[in-house]
Amino acid sequence: MEREDLPSLRALGFEEAELRELDLWEPASGTPANVAEMYVRRSKKKDTLSTLREQVRRICSHAAAEGKRIRRVWFEQKSASKAYVRREEFEKATAAITKSGLSKTLYVYKTSRLSRRGMGQVGLLLDKFEEKSARIYVVAEHIDSTKQRMILAILSEQAREQVTDLSEFVKLGIDAHKAEGKWTGGVTPFGLRTAGGRLEHDPAEYPLARRIAEYLLDRKTPHWIANKLNSEGKLTRHGKKWSGPGIIALAHAVTWAGLVAQRDRALDENGKWTGKYHRGGTPLLDKKGNPISCGEGVITFAEHVKINAILASRAQKGTSIGDRTRGKREIVALLTGTLLCGLCNGAMANGGVNYRCYARQVEGEHSCKGVSTERARIEAAVEVMWLNHILSLSPDSPTIRAIAREWLSYQDPEKEARKTHVTAALESAVGREMKLEKEFFVMGRMDEDKYDSLRDQVAAQITELKAELAELSEEADLTPLMDPASLAGLWQGAGIGGQRALLKAAAKGITLLPSKYRGDRTPIFDRLNPEWRDDRVHPAEEAAWDRWEERRTQATV
Repeated sequence: MEREDLPSLRALGFEEAELRELDLWEPASGTPANVAEMYVRRSKKKDTLSTLREQVRRICSHAAAEGKRIRRVWFEQKSASKAYVRREEFEKATAAITKSGLSKTLYVYKTSRLSRRGMGQVGLLLDKFEEKSARIYVVAEHIDSTKQRMILAILSEQAREQVTDLSEFVKLGIDAHKAEGKWTGGVTPFGLRTAGGRLEHDPAEYPLARRIAEYLLDRKTPHWIANKLNSEGKLTRHGKKWSGPGIIALAHAVTWAGLVAQRDRALDENGKWTGKYHRGGTPLLDKKGNPISCGEGVITFAEHVKINAILASRAQKGTSIGDRTRGKREIVALLTGTLLCGLCNGAMANGGVNYRCYARQVEGEHSCKGVSTERARIEAAVEVMWLNHILSLSPDSPTIRAIAREWLSYQDPEKEARKTHVTAALESAVGREMKLEKEFFVMGRMDEDKYDSLRDQVAAQITELKAELAELSEEADLTPLMDPASLAGLWQGAGIGGQRALLKAAAKGITLLPSKYRGDRTPIFDRLNPEWRDDRVHPAEEAAWDRWEERRTQATV
């Protein structure tokens, strides 16, 4: 009959001869008081097996001295310090004593191998063992739980403190490597590999990865990209088919742009870390507020910002914990959010081949009798109306200015993203400055020389960030877009998203009047009542434009 733990013992590197010598070859027999469980553990796979084998030898030697045989050796590779990690083999080892009653002793080599979660966990475990008249024996430290329970509890607390210190040192090391632009480990994004602690292009994957990026920049949906690659027989790094969520995760990854990522921890319902991070993240910034590079990327930072802006335009707020977002279909309707029902003045929704009153669709006829019309017909009419209206305006029209600004913002999302990053860095620097002043003036825990040195550094950073933020806040020169004919030419190549931005910059809303009777042949133009933004210009908008015009004139002079 073969021992149940023989595969684990062979995996540890034991040969048959040594197992016979350690009395671990034949199944153990005897009463529960004469047999014992052995639990050995390593935190990481890179830890050597030779150390584990030596632990097994010493535990077997002590068990023999006590006249006990090892019923089973329980081995696993798990961390004992992280609350979210479940140690199945440890649970089975203790259950063999507290539930099954197969033995009365649990051998471990050191207290740290038993647990690193402190007296809370160890104390509860000892209570269960006492109820069964069982014990835990720590071989290296010669601790018997039936005689030295307090010592075991104290050592378990020390093990817990060691983990805290170790975690801080590990985090410090990781943060230092990130600040230096080094890859800190983990799976590299598709298309990249590591070399010398930096990211570089993977010759086998980069061409396909770059192709995916170009599809995303061309506003192709992740689902369309996945179908396209799968139809061509293209597979992922792991030999699987592509999926829409996989493409989205790749697009959101900051590391795909060759930048160091700063990601939020994923927490459970109790606010504790689950050991995982949310995907994507944001670029880690240096002291000057610039993203830190960790090597080559499949895309540039500007492309990363543009891709995320495209995806964000097709995302809506989710209802899950953390207020994550979920995707929605690509925009195909030009007038969504602009077209209004002529009966209830409510929004009209895209019904596929037509536009129809949303209130009628959702709430029924009692809310509104409803207005509807063919989508292609009315979109063609609105396009003509928009072009005619734009061409009839003077170059200094507030509507032309609004459209020009809207178009520049639509075309250059990187600038807005950069402003966000610089603003966050500035707020962080101001916070550090306030903390320094509190440490020096209020708490008195910092000498004057150190305070002056640190404050000078923070002050220099704040000055530089303020200057950059002021530069980013300046409006671009809109002169090239001030010609109505030039703006009209943009319409054709703008795509639905761009056309909607141009339309909303010009019109507050367009009301579709109801037909007079069934089969009414009134031209669609006569049923459209647009409210153009230049019909009533807000004084604040005029004042803002006058200030911009004055600055441009002074700069020219």
